[in-house]
Amino acid sequence: MPLAPPEPKPDNPLALLRRLEWRVRHAVENVLSGEYRSAFRGRGMEFDQVVKYEFGDDVRDLDWNVTARLGEPYRKKFVEEREVTVLLVFEDSPSLHFGSGAQSKREALLELAGLVMLLGAVNRDRVGFVHAAPGANLFREPVRGRGRILHQAATLLARPAPAPTAGNPDIPWRFLARAAPKHSVLIWLGDFPPVTRGARDGATQPDGWPVLQRRYQTMGFRVDDPWEREFPAGERFAAYDPTSQRLVTLDGSSAERAAHSAWVRQREAAWQALFPDALSRLVVGTGENRLEALVRFFHARMAAGRRSSR
Repeated sequence: MPLAPPEPKPDNPLALLRRLEWRVRHAVENVLSGEYRSAFRGRGMEFDQVVKYEFGDDVRDLDWNVTARLGEPYRKKFVEEREVTVLLVFEDSPSLHFGSGAQSKREALLELAGLVMLLGAVNRDRVGFVHAAPGANLFREPVRGRGRILHQAATLLARPAPAPTAGNPDIPWRFLARAAPKHSVLIWLGDFPPVTRGARDGATQPDGWPVLQRRYQTMGFRVDDPWEREFPAGERFAAYDPTSQRLVTLDGSSAERAAHSAWVRQREAAWQALFPDALSRLVVGTGENRLEALVRFFHARMAAGRRSSR
């Protein structure tokens, strides 16, 4: 049975966000506690000055150059940043229209983006976004406050979906390097095909990506359809391909299954090249609970932070 094109999104994304908000508040107050902030902030420090080392100070902060020059131990003093700035980059490609179940990948990814923005609002952070779509990009600078962030999130969720024949987005990487303060959290949400868009021939990263990795805490969030993870079993069937806007007939032959396995391997290799640290990338299935996946993500980052500080 062929898949129908995805249903249009609800006319009132603000209502959806309000339904999600109580779940986010419950997670922050009862499950995440301080782990969201710790997971995003990391050390979360800006260098201030060099001071004499005193018993009990963290030896990892020793400034060996100054210590060797003056003949006694000195350490770097850091000042904690007062707030987290979160900048979402939503890469809205036509391939996100695909969905073998009740929800398309685009709908699931937009919900994930909304949850992240609501987490920032509850934690009194600054939150902004870039909606990168074929032919047009929309930037909203990071803001603080529940009402303003809720409005930002509603604006993102209400963005029209790109036409299947519209081509791929052009993410403004150079602009993004100046769009938020240093040490901000940059979350790239997209489909992440096997070949990285915006990269030169043979490159695994788009131009300017290494600069952003040095400037920001970079993370990648992706939503997978079950058919992407495992070739569907069964007899001959037809599926709707949103990128070509046509029905594709699949018969489950060994050649098709081999091609699917190769595509999965290539996609994972490109994904890991962009985000080498496993704790900087999140993959959620369209049938999974997005908030629970975020909670697990923050728990894992917090646990890793505790281990590295021992």
